[in-house]
Amino acid sequence: MNRRKFLELVTAAAVVAADQVRLPALAAGTPTKKASAASTRGTASESNPLLEAWPGPYGGLPPFSSVKPRMFPAAFRASMAECRAEIERIANQRARPTFANTLAPLEAAGRTFARVMSVFDIFTSTANTPAIQSIDRTWKPRLAAFDDEIVQNARLFRRIEAVYEARERNGLTSEQQRLAWVYHNRFVRSGARLDAAQKRELSKINQKLATLYTRFRQNQLADEENQMLVLTAADELAGLPQWLIDAAAASAKEKKRPDTWVIVNTRSAMEPFLTYASRRDLREKAFRLWVHRGDTPGPHDNNPLVTEILALRAKRAKLLGHATYAHWSVDSGMAKTPQQAMDLMMKVWPAAVARAREEVVDMQAVADAEGGGVKIEPWDYRYYAEKVRKAKYDLDESEIKPYLQLEKMREAMFWASTKLFGLHYKELHGIATIHPDVRVFEVSGPSGDVVGTWYFDPYARAGKSSGAWMNEYRTQEAFEKPVLPIVSNNANFVKGAPGAPVLISWDDAETLFHEFGHALHGLSSKVHYPTLSGTNVPRDFVEFPSQLNEHWLSTPEVLSRFALHCETGKPMSAALVERIRRAHTFNQGFATVEYLASAIVDMQLHLAGETPVEPRRFEQESLVALGMPKEIVMRHRIPHFGHIFSDDGYAAGYYSYLWAEVLDHDAFRAFTEAGGPYDQKVAKRYHDDVLQVGNTVDPAVAYRRFRGKAPSIEPLLEYRGFAKKTEKS
Repeated sequence: MNRRKFLELVTAAAVVAADQVRLPALAAGTPTKKASAASTRGTASESNPLLEAWPGPYGGLPPFSSVKPRMFPAAFRASMAECRAEIERIANQRARPTFANTLAPLEAAGRTFARVMSVFDIFTSTANTPAIQSIDRTWKPRLAAFDDEIVQNARLFRRIEAVYEARERNGLTSEQQRLAWVYHNRFVRSGARLDAAQKRELSKINQKLATLYTRFRQNQLADEENQMLVLTAADELAGLPQWLIDAAAASAKEKKRPDTWVIVNTRSAMEPFLTYASRRDLREKAFRLWVHRGDTPGPHDNNPLVTEILALRAKRAKLLGHATYAHWSVDSGMAKTPQQAMDLMMKVWPAAVARAREEVVDMQAVADAEGGGVKIEPWDYRYYAEKVRKAKYDLDESEIKPYLQLEKMREAMFWASTKLFGLHYKELHGIATIHPDVRVFEVSGPSGDVVGTWYFDPYARAGKSSGAWMNEYRTQEAFEKPVLPIVSNNANFVKGAPGAPVLISWDDAETLFHEFGHALHGLSSKVHYPTLSGTNVPRDFVEFPSQLNEHWLSTPEVLSRFALHCETGKPMSAALVERIRRAHTFNQGFATVEYLASAIVDMQLHLAGETPVEPRRFEQESLVALGMPKEIVMRHRIPHFGHIFSDDGYAAGYYSYLWAEVLDHDAFRAFTEAGGPYDQKVAKRYHDDVLQVGNTVDPAVAYRRFRGKAPSIEPLLEYRGFAKKTEKS
């Protein structure tokens, strides 16, 4: 597993920290008894399906078949008015503030608005047509202003603060006390204590940021959709395996480029091309297309937007009483301070760079032996790394890939979760979806009771964000009544020839398991209040369940059952499994350096404070100071770093993947120290102490309950083969 953990896993920050969730809780359930949806929408809007409770089984499912883009503006207006009225009723009460008359109705408020936003977010990430983009540009600043209107309501905040301050003496349950803390912390962090002038200034900043985020995201999508490598002659296919040629032909057909082969500008297409293409000139051309997304002068240049975003974030952080945006962001996570996060990254960085330099030496030796005077450049790294892997371990990706069929890997994820947690899956038909490629499954627990539904959207298409991510259409709750979660996993695999199985790389298979780990987190939730449900946990903890789930891909039990050759149907041989196991530390220098460079630069960008940032210069100077090997570029260069510039989700927080990896390796050791990867006692502890508790328990406490101790960094360093080098550095 040569790049596990450091993959591009969540594109649109669909899984976010609890304090980043829209305010108030706004759970996507049914309308409350106190405020029916019809009370504020008027007769002209009654036929709008966005404003109705979701129809169908499982407590309702999104009505994709009846939703049209033109319906969103009216739905926004009506649902915002309904939510505003609910908030005013809570804030204007004369009765003394209590949990029952303040936080409980807040949990019930905004149901219609939440459903509208859930569907809109699905459109913007997976069906982002020009019509949706236009609505997005118009409405995102208005929606940001609406968020501020709620959090800046002084009467509402006084009630929340009163409940929070009395939480330990008013007989509240531990979950209710946690909810009081979450609300109070969220409102304070969002400016509830500012004076009127400061609140107006903060709202202007937030509205402007919402506009800039939308432009950044749409610029990135435009470059990914409109820029592509078009191959017109057979000799340009040199070195490419047949599955990649078939995928390129399918992309050409979709792009209406007859008699060509198209390598689209997404990671799942570009990385294989850079790994196998023999034509060095074409590798360079493809590489430059990929790394310069958002970095070409013209209408889609994201660099000026980055400068403005950083300046506004610094201004906002100062308004909120923090030295920099990094201090504001990290304060709500497990790391608590930017220094803590940087300390962890810098423990790993020197060993990663040293390993990467060793990898370059090995690759250069291969290139020298071939002649031609090649000096390893970034567009050569994957190509020659694959040659080194074959020479050192008798292993190459083309040998593994025929065993990794997308459909079989989906079955493998299901099987592992059944073995660990007793979950079972049944495919549903006739369910409305955003696109015909999306499949829907009923998920039931050990007792046979349905626990939720899972949507699977695996293929790339126009209007869909790149990368892979999990989304919660609706979170679990048991507040007014039991509400089942609805979760989705989304990817961007390229379809091959009609009827042929879609083959994926080992890294892609890990990504599938990773995102399914997020899905399991949402599906396993068993809490009372929606704000505390599922993945609504601090950002540097939310990646822990997802990264832990990757470990089960490589278990013999999974590989022997589901890694079946696409032509022969035979399972992957024990010898090949062993070669994969022995090669798991291969190319870890590259994988760690490209990820950590992005994470460190992210933190440095947000520690810059009010100092103006010119992205190209900042990136170059930062990497030189770090000693970045010239043969590697950041996994996410600044102009297309959607994790941190398409919204606030991972800004000054990309370190979270590494932070969570410390937890996941330490946690997996709990399984291996017991009865193995499928040990039932450890699985139950993990399920009960982590997956089902959401944010009802402080993450550090939850982890210690599961593990019996604080996490250690050593399992991570040992897995990556860095332990000895780090100790000497």
